[in-house]
Amino acid sequence: MTTVIHHNPDCGTSRNVLAVIRASGTEPVVIEYLKTGWTRPQLQALFAAADLTPRSALRTSKSPAEELGLLDPAVSDDQLLDAMVAHPILVNRPIVCTPRGVALCRPSEAVLPLLEKPLTETVYKEDGSPLITPN
Repeated sequence: MTTVIHHNPDCGTSRNVLAVIRASGTEPVVIEYLKTGWTRPQLQALFAAADLTPRSALRTSKSPAEELGLLDPAVSDDQLLDAMVAHPILVNRPIVCTPRGVALCRPSEAVLPLLEKPLTETVYKEDGSPLITPN
């Protein structure tokens, strides 16, 4: 199994997680889900593997979630999945899949347990501040 990141290149957290994966010596398969979209079975499998619900994976800021009425607790998981397929931006990111597991990697440090090889050097954010320093 290879490492896969469901990535949004416009997201700083997603870019940081990608940098951490690469700093571990792994070149992941990068899926830009805003371009490729999602399928319902794909989302269901990812959420099950990551122990997420559609509600916990819903991106609520900088997305159309509120205007689509998806923040109402009465909205069902089926309705959320339908909306996520129709509007890929509604899925929070990045979601990373490795042989060690699947996780929504927010904050960026959530990717660390998924790495197959430990980091050997500090990974820096785009602003130059340290993101993750190896122990």
